[in-house]
Amino acid sequence: MAPWRLALNDIIFGAESKPGKLFDVVLILAILLSVAAVMLETVGSINARYQSQLIGIEWFFTLLFTLEYGIRLVSVRHPLKYATSFYGVVDLLSIIPTYLSLLIPGINSLLVIRILRILRVFRVLKLIRYVSEAEMLMQALRTGKRKILVFLYSVVTMVVVFGTFMYLIEGPEAGFTSIPKSIYWAIVTLTTVGYGDITPLTPLGQMLSTAVMITGYAIIAVPTGIYTAELATHLRTQRDNRSCHGCGKTGHEIDAEYCRFCGEELEDM
Repeated sequence: MAPWRLALNDIIFGAESKPGKLFDVVLILAILLSVAAVMLETVGSINARYQSQLIGIEWFFTLLFTLEYGIRLVSVRHPLKYATSFYGVVDLLSIIPTYLSLLIPGINSLLVIRILRILRVFRVLKLIRYVSEAEMLMQALRTGKRKILVFLYSVVTMVVVFGTFMYLIEGPEAGFTSIPKSIYWAIVTLTTVGYGDITPLTPLGQMLSTAVMITGYAIIAVPTGIYTAELATHLRTQRDNRSCHGCGKTGHEIDAEYCRFCGEELEDM
């Protein structure tokens, strides 16, 4: 690449140099201010008084981010790869709503997606090393996905059965006008949300409602237990094979400095 493109790349994508750090900090501040402006625009009293100023701020940041997006495409070796990457897509989505608002009023509220760009703070604050911990959580979720899917299937089956029974028991007079609406009631009740827009009136319906609520409390722990078990299994596989000179046992955490059984200091591998 040309030297000027390399220099731009170092500033925009590099977080080690002073210009790169300054660029990222200014960018994050601009993102926060732009998101705050979009939120304030939805407050009726503020929008009525400062509508023109808020629109001006919105267009200022949109043009600024458009220019930044163009510079990012210019400064990379493969613009298409960047444009189709996670950050590239987020950067594009953060500017499109303003232009679309010229055709579709109100769609500019989607500009709050700019908050996703704050993920770049991981680079600025050198938190990228914590991505491995996030990957560990995702791996545990992927490992237990079949069990979770079976659990969700069981829940769906229960709400269909409960909803159908409630439709037959209460009927349209109590607000249960159809099986889908009764299933909606069952979901709301089983998850202990309880909006109260539909309630059973007959003793039998109230008994069924009580059973659904108790069942809801009982099943809350199931997905948590599945995920916790998978995470514990994953953590056990992450332990190293260093043996303790004090007790001779292995299976310590990778970053452990002392034996978890006897407290003896562990030697580095």
